[in-house]
Amino acid sequence: MPRCLKWLFSFSLILLFQSATYATDGYKLWLDYKTISDSALLKEYQSLLGGIQFYGNSETIEKASREIQQGISGLLGMDSEKLNGKYRLVIGSYSNLPKDIAHQFSKELEYLNKEGYVIKSISNSIVITAKTDIGVLYGTFNFLKRLQTQQSIENLNITDSPKIDIRILNHWDNLDRTVERGYAGFSLWNWHQLPEYKDPRYEDYARANASIGINGTVLTNVNSNALVLTPQYLEKVKALADIFRPYGLKVYLTARFSAPMEIGGLKTADPLHAEVKNWWKNKVEEIYTYIPDFGGFLVKANSEGQPGPQNYGRNHVDGANMMAEALAPFNGVVMWRAFVYSEHDTTDRAKQAYNEFVPHDGQFKDNVIIQVKNGPIDFQPREPFHPMFGAMANTNLMIEFQITQEYMGGATHLVYQPKLFEEVFEADTYRKGKGSTVAKVIDGSLHNKKITGVAGVSNIGTDRNWTGHHFLQANWYGFGRLAWDPYLNSEDIAKEWVKMTFSNKEPFVEKVSAMMIESREAVVNYMTPLGLHHIMATGHHYGPGPWVSDLSRPEWNPVYYHKADNSGVGFDRTPSGSNATAQYAPEVAAMFNNLETCPEEDLLWFHHVPWNYKLKNGHTLWDGLALKYQEGVNEVAQMQATWNQLENDVDAQRFNEVKMLLNIQYKEAKWWQDACLLYFQQFSKMELPKGVEAPAHTLQYYQNLQFPYAPGIRPQW
Repeated sequence: MPRCLKWLFSFSLILLFQSATYATDGYKLWLDYKTISDSALLKEYQSLLGGIQFYGNSETIEKASREIQQGISGLLGMDSEKLNGKYRLVIGSYSNLPKDIAHQFSKELEYLNKEGYVIKSISNSIVITAKTDIGVLYGTFNFLKRLQTQQSIENLNITDSPKIDIRILNHWDNLDRTVERGYAGFSLWNWHQLPEYKDPRYEDYARANASIGINGTVLTNVNSNALVLTPQYLEKVKALADIFRPYGLKVYLTARFSAPMEIGGLKTADPLHAEVKNWWKNKVEEIYTYIPDFGGFLVKANSEGQPGPQNYGRNHVDGANMMAEALAPFNGVVMWRAFVYSEHDTTDRAKQAYNEFVPHDGQFKDNVIIQVKNGPIDFQPREPFHPMFGAMANTNLMIEFQITQEYMGGATHLVYQPKLFEEVFEADTYRKGKGSTVAKVIDGSLHNKKITGVAGVSNIGTDRNWTGHHFLQANWYGFGRLAWDPYLNSEDIAKEWVKMTFSNKEPFVEKVSAMMIESREAVVNYMTPLGLHHIMATGHHYGPGPWVSDLSRPEWNPVYYHKADNSGVGFDRTPSGSNATAQYAPEVAAMFNNLETCPEEDLLWFHHVPWNYKLKNGHTLWDGLALKYQEGVNEVAQMQATWNQLENDVDAQRFNEVKMLLNIQYKEAKWWQDACLLYFQQFSKMELPKGVEAPAHTLQYYQNLQFPYAPGIRPQW
């Protein structure tokens, strides 16, 4: 080989090695402790931080020790043992601290719950302490976050406790490792190799959850398989629980209501039958022999074909309380989903959960918590808050969000969902007058609830970056932060995540966080503006399908929800229609019932509106709808432009991957706009307004598109 070619070959190898070395594939999430690039700040931190002293010898304290040493060594670019700055770090639970230090924290600890923590500067020390070791671990992650986000670490006086008890991820993972509504690869749980082979990723998963305060995980799909309750699988679940425990992450399982018949050999699953009660009692005792801190069951019953108590002429109270009795001796809970709707009630699917549960308020046992979706239909890009929130003053309620983007483009669309979560938490139910927000319902303060909870349907899979799209990590992160404190601001959370994940450079943080905040409204605009809902394609829910009308159950068809005709569009849920508004407090119902006061973002959710109706901005409904679709497309184009300006501020791998996905998102936003406007134009018989791009194809072209292998499809039961 000629000398010049040898040199070129060697130089190419060096470039390849450097690229492989410095590329960021997203695996480390927001816990990539890269050395602080601001040299002045780096020196300041190095001069402030001294040695580290740990008190306690539990596994959890060991994890905190490893985390703080790894974090400081990475962020400060030096071995933590070589630190000799002004303040020593003192880390340990209150009962393990030296008495001369501990007595200085007695007042702060009075106001903390068992998971809360204190970070406080005293004389020449920074102390991280709590009532429990898991509180210490949470405090450790908070301290490292301060370094990552380049905040001051002098004169610290931080006290923080989670406002909600159960902060949990729901994995819709099947035992064959497929994931219903999953868009980031296969299930993390390799059941075939467990319990002997324990993938290191299991601990990385637990660590990431602990860093944002998530304290529970439901390993299996709500469309459940009873086999997970058999000894063959319980020993596998035990292996995961043992890995998760030091991180404060409890394991829960979905319980198939017909399990006594399917794996127990009984002839019935009637919840009032003595043999059935005894079977569940024995099964629960068996589970706790494997997993002493087992959290309990998540149950989907009598919904979408799943078995439940109604199969035997019983009600949800009978089913939930039967399981609760079995779990009560072990302090386990039953999370009973309120996502129910029946093919026998064709009036309004949005009303059915309220109708089935609210009449039973006060009848559920104390260790039952009813899990209610954020809106009354099904995780749409925007829904009004669920009317059950605040309507069951004597029943434990938790909220369920869908982090995975079943109705928002899977993992190809950049949608920052904490903006949605915040919107729901801030909604006012008026159940005890003005200020009765959903957040107050969920944290228990409105009605003094015994158990509180927030659940998020996971968007995590085996993809190297965990969530399929680098920016969708922010939805996992933001869910955890808002589950800890539902009063946090989603924009602040976005900036926090950007700093921890990408860069602390102020222009970059401002541009990227603004793009994230605007992304949620963009997806509403190009998919379901002005209160349209559930107009996605059949089955996979990928892409538009407002024309679908041939499914076996009426409430599975998009035409059921938009009711477009020559006179107008929208679902009348006022007293002149289904009267779903009556399920809200009178003040809220009055607002939704009146066309003048109904928020335009919910207009077509509650009203069937003429095409020539004048919106508040003076546009007709048709023009306003078309312009909203165009606005959504334009907003994605602006996201593309913003991202393209930032090429020099992001590593090449993540920059290019996000750029390609934004290109897909723009193409699909245009697809949504064209298909929906062509379909609705058949009824409005009006021209597209100025400023709205002409569709690229005919309506028939869009109606003929097929996607038989789109990801995330629900398996056939």
